[in-house]
Amino acid sequence: MEELDNREKLLRGAEDLFLKYGLRSVSMDDIARHLGISKKTIYQHFADKDEVVATVTKSHTNSLRQKFENIAAESKNAVEELVKISVCIKETMRNMNPSLLFDMQKYHQRAWTEWLAFKMKFIRQNVVRSVSQGIAEGYFREDIHIDILTTMRLEQVQMAFDHTVFPRDKFSLPEVQAQLLEHFMYGLFTDKGRKLYQKYKQQNPEHYTIH
Repeated sequence: MEELDNREKLLRGAEDLFLKYGLRSVSMDDIARHLGISKKTIYQHFADKDEVVATVTKSHTNSLRQKFENIAAESKNAVEELVKISVCIKETMRNMNPSLLFDMQKYHQRAWTEWLAFKMKFIRQNVVRSVSQGIAEGYFREDIHIDILTTMRLEQVQMAFDHTVFPRDKFSLPEVQAQLLEHFMYGLFTDKGRKLYQKYKQQNPEHYTIH
């Protein structure tokens, strides 16, 4: 049990540093200093930094999967689900280094493969299900092409991290993600859906403020 606790502590500490500083700039020495342990202790649990990054990525995507599943289960309708997902994304991105996905794609292929699997399987299935539900409820337009809009949404999420599209000195990651998601939602809504969404916004204005 203690061995497992130590491993989890290592993963949490590494994740904190990766989210704040990105992947490339954080070394095994940095992780050891952050946790107040020797680098040798880290190597007792992980072969190298690449394994740390891959394991942290899997843990992070599992956490996101659980959050999204809970949101879906707790939401009364597809509009409320999108509202709650918007809040979740804003909170998740608030302290995330924008270089994270770029670093992962370029330097850590195991982690990148893990992220792509999460994106192309779980997120895609979740968006398709949510949009189909919204159409059935009358909140989303019946004439939309679900596969096309789902693909667009998946690429929007990733595009927000691209500093060549959204330079970091001009745009904040949480605001970009929030704006892209809201644009996506308005493209889905029927009049009935738009009115319900605006009602949610009026009831919870603090959820729509980017800090």
